Amino acid sequence: MKKQIEFYESKLAYEMDPSDLYDAFETSKEYVALDARQAFGYEREHIPTAINIPHREMNEETTKHLDKTKTYVCYCDGIGCNASTKGALKMTKLGFKVKELMGGIEWWKFDGYATEGTKPTAGSAFVCAC
Repeated sequence: MKKQIEFYESKLAYEMDPSDLYDAFETSKEYVALDARQAFGYEREHIPTAINIPHREMNEETTKHLDKTKTYVCYCDGIGCNASTKGALKMTKLGFKVKELMGGIEWWKFDGYATEGTKPTAGSAFVCAC
């Protein structure tokens, strides 16, 4: 049972679901949504306040402006995309605190949250604590 508890604790340390991220945005300044998809996906639709650094472009130079005291929540399209995992790995290797958003932007929308971009989706909008 101890190993199972450790497994679930570790999983929660590295992942969060859309409702957890939504709540974090409303109550904390410590979280930043990081869209790890290519720029055209971000431009079409993204989580409000998210920044975009495609995982293929993540390096010391492209991330030097970021605050290492914050937690970056990497996301991509969803379950059929692994850009968030690749981005989370790269950001962690670069020394950032990172979590991965379960289900990506698709689960964000499925839970009823708004998106921004050229093809935004209506939904619940948060009041950013930032």
